[in-house]
Parts: sequence; structure tokens; C-alpha cells
Amino acid sequence: MLLKSFRYLLLPISWIYGGIIWLRNKLYDKNILKSASFNFPIICVGNLATGGTGKTPMTEYLIRLLKNDFKTATLSRGYKRKTVGFAIADEQTTALEIGDEPMQFHQKFPDTTVAVGEERIVAIPQLLHQKPDTEVIILDDAFQHRQVKAGLNIILTDCSNLYTRDFILPAGDLRDVRSSSKRADIIIVTKCKADITEAEKKNTIAEIDPTAKQAVYFTTIVYGKPYHLFTKEIIDITHDYGILLVCGIANPRPLKEHLTKHADSYDMLRFADHHIFHSNDLKDIKQQFDKIATKKKVILTTEKDAVRLEKFEQELKDFPVYVIPIEHQFLFNEAKQFNSSIIRFIKNFNKAVK
Repeated sequence: MLLKSFRYLLLPISWIYGGIIWLRNKLYDKNILKSASFNFPIICVGNLATGGTGKTPMTEYLIRLLKNDFKTATLSRGYKRKTVGFAIADEQTTALEIGDEPMQFHQKFPDTTVAVGEERIVAIPQLLHQKPDTEVIILDDAFQHRQVKAGLNIILTDCSNLYTRDFILPAGDLRDVRSSSKRADIIIVTKCKADITEAEKKNTIAEIDPTAKQAVYFTTIVYGKPYHLFTKEIIDITHDYGILLVCGIANPRPLKEHLTKHADSYDMLRFADHHIFHSNDLKDIKQQFDKIATKKKVILTTEKDAVRLEKFEQELKDFPVYVIPIEHQFLFNEAKQFNSSIIRFIKNFNKAVK
């Protein structure tokens, strides 16, 4: 509550920042600042907030949907990587070179082209030059970067913190003005309760107030069975397990709620989003883990954190470090409708080009 009150004191800064963002958007809308369009199907996955809406699992959802029928590529900025410029992931690539989320894509989908580049307007031609058989590009977290005009824009908003109720940074979590949502083709309300009612759905859509051309979908989070960070062995977490949750993600709330339902208790070491782990962090993790009195105990982490912990295989090889996977599940039996709209976009785009 105190933190919330403090953030309200920052509203004057938010008004200034919001005014700058609004002006920038107007310059793009008036074509004074130019957006580049490509004669190629590009899908952008983004949000208006700073993080925690589920962009990474949504990008993975799209990869799974498309990879068997289309030569699919992802293009990310590569946040917090130690390199600069354009790069395509290969067998020797590490998370430090391309960033944690692209590395996650590369490991889970080795047949998919995973590229990074800060300047997407430059990176897209480079990607197509190096991978000329590419049939669709998924831009990860690029909605607010308007230098490139994607053919299909998808934005995500957390059900518990809709952008309609949020404020611009630093008073709130928005990095773009609310009106930018009107540029999206699809709005997905994420992290909903699995039993959300039709009435709640209707009220949320009314609050979002989509245009006639916008589609609104609802998803919930589904957690898979944890697998060992190195051996990939799968286990079932039961109530007799002691759990140390180690995570550096923007919004661990859904995972904490999941563990509350499936474990009697758990401890947590929380790090900043995209935290790069160091040897001192390992000491803290081991010390905290040793404090758990239960005989059956595990260290549990997210897939995003896992790619940043892999470099410590020697130090962690004797510890039960498990990774919990996460996926979006569409509600109200609308997955087929969403999937069809994505595939139809690509096919119609290709028809128009021909």
C-alpha cells in the first residue's frame, strides 16, 4: 500500500512521459515519423505494460501453431545480452549472447530460426537474406517500437491489471499510452481464472471497448510437470515436497498461486526480471535450500531463469534443480478461432503478394 501511495506521487513525471509518448505516436500516425512495411507476413506480439503479461509463452504458442506448416522465425531485441547487432542462434549460442527469452525459443524449437537485433528495421532484411526460405516472422515485444509496421499486431494484458486501469511509468506500469491499444488487431486478456464466467468476460470486453475490427480473447496459464534442469527427468510435485522457488521474472504471482495450491509451503528467492545469476547468487540459493527441513525437497525455477542457470552445471549438478514449463490455454473454446485467424492472415498475405 505504501509503495502504491509513493507511485501516485510520481504522477507529474508520468504526465510528462505520457505526453512525450503521445506526441511520438501522433508523429507516426501523421506519417511525419516513418514506419517501414515489409512485403512479408510479420506478426508482432507485445503489450502496453513493462512486462509480466505472458509474451514469451504466447510467442511459443505461435511457434507451435505455425512451425509444421510455415518456415517460422522469431526476432527479438535480445534484452540484457552481452553482445550487440544482428545474430542468429546456432549450436554454440549462449543466453549471454542472445538473451534469455530467445535462448529459450532456440532450445525448445531448434528447427525454428531465432534471431536478435536491436534495430528491427535493419534486422528483418538481414534475417531474410540469411534465411531466404523464411515464410513468417514473429516479432517478440515490438509493439511500442513503431519503426516497423507489422501485418498483424497482438497485444496482451494481464487480467488482474488491465491496461485500462493502469498508469504510465513511473506511477504505473504502462510504457505506452492506452490509446495505442487501438492499433492492435487482437487483444488477449491473459492469466485469467480458469473458471472465469461469461458475465466477467462480457464486462472485461466492455471495459476494453475494442473497435469493430479488433478481436478479444481470454487465456489462462497452464503449468506442465517440472523437469530436471540438466537430465530433463520429469517429476510430480506433491504436498510432501519442500520447495525453494528461484525466479527473476516480472510477475511471479500466478506461479506463487499455483504452488500454494500444490504444496503445503514454499520458500522463494526473488531476483529482478532478466537477472543474470552470479556465483554469489548460487551461495544464497544453496544456503536457503539447506534451511528447508523436509527430506524431499527441490529447487524450482522458470524456463526463462533456467537458461541463465545452465552455465552453472558443475556447481549445481548435485542439486535437484527443476524447471516448470508454462503455456497459454484459450478459454471459452476459442482456440480454434484464434488459430484460424493467425493462419488465415499468413495465407491471405501470401495470396495478396502473388
